[in-house]
Amino acid sequence: MNILIDNKSGEPIYNQIYSQIKNQIIGGELAEHELLPSIRGLAKDLRISFITTKRAYEELEREGFIYTLPAKGCYVAPKNVELLREENLRRIEQHAEQIARLAVSCNLSLEDVIEMITFCMEEKE
Repeated sequence: MNILIDNKSGEPIYNQIYSQIKNQIIGGELAEHELLPSIRGLAKDLRISFITTKRAYEELEREGFIYTLPAKGCYVAPKNVELLREENLRRIEQHAEQIARLAVSCNLSLEDVIEMITFCMEEKE
């Protein structure tokens, strides 16, 4: 597992950890039931407070991305297909908003944007 902390970012450190682990789970880089680093171990590796790491892990568990076995550690939860679908839909909506803003700033028509997306989708098939 690879976590990078950007101290210059305005984003809280616990949220950086949370986001990176969540993205690695969604992206399949972390497998179901894979043991995550201990809260204290990750905090030591990142040179941050274990409370910060604990907060990120608690948020991940609350949202169903990880589970904890007492005295054994935290593990990647089995993928909830509906949860992942909702997360991906949210991400698509965010990208669509960015596309719409960029398209307007470039005076692209809806047809132009649809054509670009259609081309991208055809390449993936």
